[in-house]
Amino acid sequence: MSVENWPYPHIVAHRGGGKLAPENTLAAIDVGAHYGHTMIEFDAKLSDDKQVFLLHDDTLDRTSNGWGVAGDLSWSKLSQLDAGSWYSREYEGEPLALLRDVADRCRQHQIMANVEIKPTTGKEVETGRDVALAARELWQGQTAPLLSSFSYEALEAAMQAAPELPRGLLLDEWHDDWPALTQALGCVSIHLNHKLLDAERTAQLKAAGLHILVYTVNQPARARELLSWGVDAICTDRIDIIGPDFR
Repeated sequence: MSVENWPYPHIVAHRGGGKLAPENTLAAIDVGAHYGHTMIEFDAKLSDDKQVFLLHDDTLDRTSNGWGVAGDLSWSKLSQLDAGSWYSREYEGEPLALLRDVADRCRQHQIMANVEIKPTTGKEVETGRDVALAARELWQGQTAPLLSSFSYEALEAAMQAAPELPRGLLLDEWHDDWPALTQALGCVSIHLNHKLLDAERTAQLKAAGLHILVYTVNQPARARELLSWGVDAICTDRIDIIGPDFR
């Protein structure tokens, strides 16, 4: 995908359903779609037996009834966990989600995806490669998923495995060498903590030909300011008040 071709909307639902559902689950995607969102963001990693599934943290403790490093477990064990009851009783029994089921749900709801490659520590290269190859296969016939990662190694592996999929480098701190980093990875976008941006930096990034996605913006006034500067996409937890038609 060329830098000029950017099919993605201005508003992206963070981890599927923002703060309105248990993150990174199929239930969250359904909530995002219920509010009319046309793009979601979620985190993908590998099980010990190379299944791609959704989880943000290295460990299971925060968002499931499991414990320990998720990437050290087989999918047969991970699939038995409850990833919903930590959020509320309404979602008790909600399982962890496989990437293939997420792709099906995106097809069902006709929504696009930002797949954040979230490797278990020490498994950056294999995670980047395997997630990219799976995304290439699973999203056939849909808008190409936008791959992103904080891990340079993971994103580089994704580029080598599926060079045609668009990529965005994630940064939580400002790096003056962003031009070299994004160019080396063939990025169409840069994904930044919104607190790093002002009008001047936004203009610099846009002048370099990059699209800009920012996270995690939950105040409408800040969202409007960022969009007025030329930011292309805003990832939000407040999918109820910063909706798909937000301007």
